[in-house]
Parts: sequence; C-alpha cells; structure tokens
Amino acid sequence: MINPSKKGKTKMQSFALNTIFILISLSHLSIVVSSSKPLNPCNGDFLHTQAYRQMQNQTNTTHCKKLSSLQAQFAWNYHKTSHNQTQLNILIGTKLITNMGWLAWGINPDLPRMVGTRAIIAVKVPNQITPSVNTYNITKDIQLGCKFQPSGIDFMVQNMTVVDDKDVGFFSVFATLVLPQRYNVSSLNHVWQVGYCVDGLEPKMHETSLGNLDSKEVLDLETGDCQNIGQHRRHMRKIHGILNIIGWGTLMPLGVIVARYFKQFPIKLDPCWYYFHYCCQVVGYILGTAGWGLGLFLGHESKYYTFHSHRVLGICIFGFTTLQVTQILAFQFKPTQEDEYRKHWNVYHHFLGYALLVMIPVNIYKGIKLLKPNNITWKWTYNGILVLLGVVVLALEIVTWAIFLYKKCCKKTVEESSPRRVEIEEDNKGQTKEGSSSRTIEVQE
Repeated sequence: MINPSKKGKTKMQSFALNTIFILISLSHLSIVVSSSKPLNPCNGDFLHTQAYRQMQNQTNTTHCKKLSSLQAQFAWNYHKTSHNQTQLNILIGTKLITNMGWLAWGINPDLPRMVGTRAIIAVKVPNQITPSVNTYNITKDIQLGCKFQPSGIDFMVQNMTVVDDKDVGFFSVFATLVLPQRYNVSSLNHVWQVGYCVDGLEPKMHETSLGNLDSKEVLDLETGDCQNIGQHRRHMRKIHGILNIIGWGTLMPLGVIVARYFKQFPIKLDPCWYYFHYCCQVVGYILGTAGWGLGLFLGHESKYYTFHSHRVLGICIFGFTTLQVTQILAFQFKPTQEDEYRKHWNVYHHFLGYALLVMIPVNIYKGIKLLKPNNITWKWTYNGILVLLGVVVLALEIVTWAIFLYKKCCKKTVEESSPRRVEIEEDNKGQTKEGSSSRTIEVQE
C-alpha cells in the first residue's frame, strides 16, 4: 500500500520540476527572440531640439533612434565621398540631471568596448557659458587612473558643437566625421557614456550601474538595425531577478507564513499546512537557486566590475536556504518532539528562517538598485509583493491575538464561576480517632 504522504511529496516534487522546466524554456525563447533589435525611433523632447531640426533640414535621410541605456537618443546621416570615405554626421543627446557632467560618444574599429574607442566628449561645468568639446583616445592607461587628456584620433572630426538646450533639458553633441575604409558602416562599433564628476575640464570616472556598463552596440548605419552587446546580458539579468523575486522573495516568506499561522494557532490545518509549507519552500528553493546560479554566471562574465555586497548576500542566502530545505527533505535528521535537543533545533531553525526574511528583501533591493535608472517598475512590483505579504501577516497576527485574548478571557470567567470545593474534617467527638470520617462541602460563591 502506497503511503499517502509519500504520494503527496512525489506530486509536489513533480510540480516543482515542471515549473522550473517551463520557466527555463520561456527564458531561452525570450533570449533567442530578442537577440537583435530593429530601429527604435526617437521621441519626446529630442525631436524638438534645435540641433536635431537643423540636422534634419540638411538631408531627408536622417535616422534617429533611442539608445538602449542612459536615456540617450542618437541621430545620424552619412554619404560616401569621392575618395571612398564615409562622411558621417552624428547627434547624440541626453538629459543631464546636474549642472556639471560630461557626455561621450565614440567608435571602436576593433570591438564594441570602451578601451580602444576614439571618442568625442563634451564637458559641462558650472559658470561656463559654452561647454568644451574635444576628441580623446581611450586606452588601458585611463582605466588604471592616468590623467585623461584630449588627444588626436585617426580620422578627421569637423564641426564639433555642444548644444545645452535648457528649454527641453537636452545636452547634445553634434559632429561630422570622415571615416576611412576600415570603419564598416554596416557594422559600426559605437559606444556612449554619461558621467557627473569633472575635475576642471577633465571627465572623471562614471557610475558603475549596469546602464553605464552596457552602453555599447554594433549599428548598421544604413538600416538602423543593431546588435546590442548588452541586450543578452540584460535579458539574463531580468530572468535572474524574476527567479529570485518569485523564489527567494515570495514563495519562501509564504512558506514561513503558513508554518507560523496554520500549524496550530490561530487556524489548525494539520497536516495540510506542512504539505503547503513543503511545496513553497522546495519550489522557492529551486527557483531561487536557478536565479542564484545565473547570477554567478553573470558575475563571471563581468570581468571589469563586481558588486561585492550583492554577491556576498546572495551566497549567504543560498547557504541558509540550503540548510533550511535540507532539514525539510532529510526527515531522519529532524528530532522528534520527545528528543531533548528538539528545543535547540527549533531555535536554530527559526533563527535561520528569520535571518533570511531580513536578508532576502535587502539583497533584492540591492539588485534592483543596480538597474537604475530603468528600475522603477521592478521597485514598485516588489514593493507591491511586500505590502501584500505584510497585509496578510498583519491580518493573521490580529486574528491570532484576538483568539488568544478571547480564550484567556473565557477561561478566567469559567474559573471564577466554577464551585469551590472545601474539605472539612469533622470529628463527632471532637477528638482525632482512627475511624474519624471527613466530608466534602461544595460552597458556591
């Protein structure tokens, strides 16, 4: 005869495996579908800037697209010269949120990366009427902390102009480039960057948010199609975030809520509470572990930057949840109610559980912060999940205390209204004798 509890556990394990298989399949499909992106047209205030209107008036073949990060927008047109070179007009703009900062755009003849880029950088400082703009060679020495000074590059740059359009809030750079044949217009490696720290007229290190680190792509100047180098990683980050929010941030706390409020008090659902607790913890662990492993892979791929606190907390969360789930799966190691060390085991189990309830939201918010400035949806989505869980906990806590106080009050009332038994020893002769009898008298108060 099949044990019903084992049969239920087998079904829950099958459900967990099916869930993770479906999520991985959907994730793979989304990455394949989004491996390349077509032209994403410009919109908003950028189309109304004076620089863009002047550029559009020069030729009707101007392309314009929103770049994938840093809220930047990019416009261009080009034509072949008589010397088989390419004359390229570019306009890049973004909204600088401070009175000081810099905007950079450049191309790399070898790879879509910052090192090796020939860049045009405009620097904006307070009390300066016209921002400065120069060409720069970005080398490995700059990453090592060497002074970043203007320098010549291997192609001609003309008509460099900076437009700080305060009416619409766009800070833009226009330039005309004459590119030699080695620069392929059908697969041009271009990068862009925004920074807010300036030393005199020297641009200093930009932020290390994911938007800053993914600002590069391979662009087809003729069609506007691009191969976004950071797009694949962005989709993997989204999957990493979704798996961890559902696994660590939703199902694991839900399992704790079930164990606290449906085991005995205020609502006893025995043994259903344990099966639901088991299912939440195991499925949450599978999803969270998948997201954690994906996070380790992303960290390995990120050779030039590491988010130490996010990484350390993630490792601690994985370790603690592994201990917790191992206790659920390994029934032979769980002490029974009669064991002397059951009390110590409970303290240990509860300590790990409540420590996880603190660490998980902290680390999820750290991960969401890394996605700035495109992290508003993530932030409010997780805020909604926490609020919903908090409302459920508050409601169940109120019910728990209400039932507890009600039962305590009823017990006290019953004790006060019950008869008091008084034993009176009577001796018919007023002396203590071997055969003396006693009688019990009930006194109703």
